[in-house]
Amino acid sequence: MQTIAGKFVPVMITPFDLKANIDFDAVNRLIDFYLQAGVKGIFANCLSSEMFSISEAERLQLTKHIVNYVNGRAPIVATGSFGLTIEDKADFTKRIYDTGVDAVILITGHFAKVEDSDDVLLQNFEKMFSLTGNIPLGMYECPAPYKRIISPDVFKQLLQADRLIYHKDTSITHENVAAKLDILKQVPNRLEFYDAHTPNAMFSMQHGAIGMSSISGNFYPEVLVWMVENANNPDKQADVKWLQQELTAVDPMIHIAYPMSAKYFLQKRGLPVRTISRAYALHLTPEQKKEVDLLHDKFLGWCARLNIEPVSINSLA
Repeated sequence: MQTIAGKFVPVMITPFDLKANIDFDAVNRLIDFYLQAGVKGIFANCLSSEMFSISEAERLQLTKHIVNYVNGRAPIVATGSFGLTIEDKADFTKRIYDTGVDAVILITGHFAKVEDSDDVLLQNFEKMFSLTGNIPLGMYECPAPYKRIISPDVFKQLLQADRLIYHKDTSITHENVAAKLDILKQVPNRLEFYDAHTPNAMFSMQHGAIGMSSISGNFYPEVLVWMVENANNPDKQADVKWLQQELTAVDPMIHIAYPMSAKYFLQKRGLPVRTISRAYALHLTPEQKKEVDLLHDKFLGWCARLNIEPVSINSLA
């Protein structure tokens, strides 16, 4: 087992003001929160950002703002494969790359219909590569518009183009994750593999993933940072296994009413993030709030056992 510290990259949520416009001051506080928690990058303009519920202009404006505020303190990636045609997607990819991000992420479900074969997907990716010059690209098996899982064989073929430097995996199954990670060890590449499924954290890190990029980082990023930094530490294996069991047990809870649940949790932690969402129209029920309250208590218990210092919100002011 290698003692390699991994990276945690949060999928950034979008705070809104009382009129459901982007609250850029709250965005700044949230970025400071992530960075103080020890994250090693930021995924902007993603599903957690409610990217399908904001306009094209807002996607660009928000991403540019994040790039400017981070100001080189961490790498930034952002989704760019928007548009009806491959040409449209290539055009938006160029525009979002011009905001200053380090790589542009392509949603796998944007490159083939549900009924299309992998050959169609490969042809469309090849066309996208040819239309985007030398822009560093990544893949994301996003649940929307539908989840297109990349098979190990297709993964291997896409790697051979030498255009991909980032992959956010939502395979969930250990078999598929392990197969892709094995390919990375066999094929010369510069791709960083991030698992999006928190219950996979220990498994993926111990099988060669560079890190995690999961929605749980919008609740307790410090805990995920600890996990990826210690998953391969032989002196911490008892705590790693214990924490993985804890994170897996609560994982269904954090998906309920997300991203509202995350916004409520961050509000409990003292961040100026309102429970306003464009993607989720309903308010949290009293029962849902009670569940999140209990999760907050668990988070404090994890920190106490693992000697993790929760981010002090007062220090972000």
